[in-house]
Amino acid sequence: MKKSDAVRYIQDELERLYPETPIPLDHTDAFTLLVAVVLSAQCTDARVNTVTPALFARASTPAQMAQLSVEEIADLIRSVGLTPMKSKGLKGLSEMIVHLHGGEVPASFEALEAMPAVGHKTASVVMSQAFGVPAFPVDTHIHRLLTRWKMTNGKSVEQTERDAKRLFPEDRWNKLHLQIIFYGREYSPARGWSAERDFITCTVNPKYAGK
Repeated sequence: MKKSDAVRYIQDELERLYPETPIPLDHTDAFTLLVAVVLSAQCTDARVNTVTPALFARASTPAQMAQLSVEEIADLIRSVGLTPMKSKGLKGLSEMIVHLHGGEVPASFEALEAMPAVGHKTASVVMSQAFGVPAFPVDTHIHRLLTRWKMTNGKSVEQTERDAKRLFPEDRWNKLHLQIIFYGREYSPARGWSAERDFITCTVNPKYAGK
């Protein structure tokens, strides 16, 4: 299958499977989404969603979060792991939003990535899902699948992002990255992979079809 045909096939199948793409992290605005994405580092979305109700009950705005101590934040988020880094990051980014951005999450990659605990992937999620700016956040699912689909060489997430943006139309990026995540979780996991289930991979990359 030619790469251009594979790209169209992937888009068509993902749209058929996932016409709606609700964001898996519970949130109400740009700030609560930013917080949830920070908490999701090396943690499942489902686990994050069990922690954020109590956290947001205490602090659902940057001003409220900035007023909490690092220790108070840590107590509320402990079960998501990486607690010291995440609690310091949430307090620090909240203070920056209050003091540098008038209490509003900035719609800027540069401003977001200048915040503690906010890398390019986190900024991309917020820019795409909170502000509608075309972005292609690459997590482990997307990196794994685009490598399996021969859309990238798999050498780095940075290369995967560049290749994804080159191959797929910009007006599909924000929805497509979620569709790929959903497909990866349901049909093409890192462990327990099955050729019987992962029909997209077996179609676009014949080396998987016989496994």
